[in-house]
Amino acid sequence: MKTQIKITDLSKTFRTTAGKTKALDSISLEIFEGECVVVGGENGSGKSVLMSIIAGLEEADSSKDSSTPVEIAGKVGLVFQEAETQILGETPAEDIAFGPKNLGWKKQAVQSAVTDALAKTGLTKKADFPARFLSGGEKRRLAVACMLAMNLPAIILDEPYANLDFGGVKQVNTLIRQLKAEGKTVVILTHEIEKCLGLADRFVVLFRGKKVFDGTPSDGLYQNLEEWNIRNPLVAYTKVEDLVWE
Repeated sequence: MKTQIKITDLSKTFRTTAGKTKALDSISLEIFEGECVVVGGENGSGKSVLMSIIAGLEEADSSKDSSTPVEIAGKVGLVFQEAETQILGETPAEDIAFGPKNLGWKKQAVQSAVTDALAKTGLTKKADFPARFLSGGEKRRLAVACMLAMNLPAIILDEPYANLDFGGVKQVNTLIRQLKAEGKTVVILTHEIEKCLGLADRFVVLFRGKKVFDGTPSDGLYQNLEEWNIRNPLVAYTKVEDLVWE
C-alpha cells in the first residue's frame, strides 16, 4: 500500500504560564492511501494537536537531526469540530466555489466541481440555502464538500459527532462511507468510538500525548481502554461491526 501520511518521532511542546507542556511525545504513525483510521483518546490526549500539525496549522518541535517529522503525499483537509467556523460563503454553492476560485480554476471547472461536490454530500437541494441555517450535520458535510471540490486525497474529521443528534451522526457516517468508496484517506478523531469504529480499518489510541495502541479495531476493543479514559463500547455491543450508527 502507498503511504499517504508518515509521522516519525514527532513531538510538540507548548509554553504556558506554568512552564512547558508536552502535548505530543515522540509519535510515529503511518497512514496508508485509502485507509480509514479512527484516532481515539480523551480530551487533551493530543489528537487535535497531531492533526493540526499534519494539516499544516501547527509546527512540530524542531528535530535534533535533519529528518522531517511529517511527510504527506498530497494535501490534507481538516474539518474542525466547529465546522461553521470554516464557512466563508453565504450559501453552500458559494462556499464550495471559494477554494477552486482561489486556485485560479476557470469558471466552468469551478461550477462543475461545485455541482459534483454538492451531489456527493447530499446538499444539492440546499445549494442556495443560507449556509448559517444549515444543521450541524449539514455544516460538516459542507466542509467536506469544499475539500472534495479541490480533490484533496485525505480528509481529517475532528470530533465529527460533537453536538449532533442521531440523524446528524447518520449523515456523517453515510458521508464517511462515500469517501471510503471513492478511495479517499479518512482520519476520524473522536472519543465517541461506538459511533464509527465499525467503519475503521485501523484504530489508534493517544493518551497524554503518547501513542499507546495501533492495530485493528477488534484488537483495540480487547485492550484496557478504561485505563486510557475511553469507555469500551463492548459493554453494550458484542462485535466491532456493530459499532457504527446508521
